Amino acid sequence: MPFTPGRPLAEAKADLFKALAHPARIRVLELLAEGEQTVGALAEATGLELSHLSQQVSVLRRAGIVDSRRVGNNVFCTLCDPQTAELLGVARRMLTVHLRQGQALLQALDGADDAVALADSGRGTSPAAQV
Repeated sequence: MPFTPGRPLAEAKADLFKALAHPARIRVLELLAEGEQTVGALAEATGLELSHLSQQVSVLRRAGIVDSRRVGNNVFCTLCDPQTAELLGVARRMLTVHLRQGQALLQALDGADDAVALADSGRGTSPAAQV
């Protein structure tokens, strides 16, 4: 539900993030960040069946994130606010930083030459080898 006066801001933010909390909806938003798309084009690009896609778009519409309009037999979808694309970009950057930090930690662990690493080196790297 979009923000309404008198409603706690934290609650409105939580609802926004709930609306974003599905991989199919994120993919739809990524596609709409490129510009207006028909529901048919979104279905083709996402690989979702029309009925499932329509449900996901409805969630985004109710949350005030996506708008749609009908022209003849086609339904066109668009982002209500271009800042949605910026939000997705921030999420991507956060994930990238997190993954890079994880890679750096893994490299540090792989390169460790201490007593724990030496004791662990004889056990193998797979959990099955440690049992």
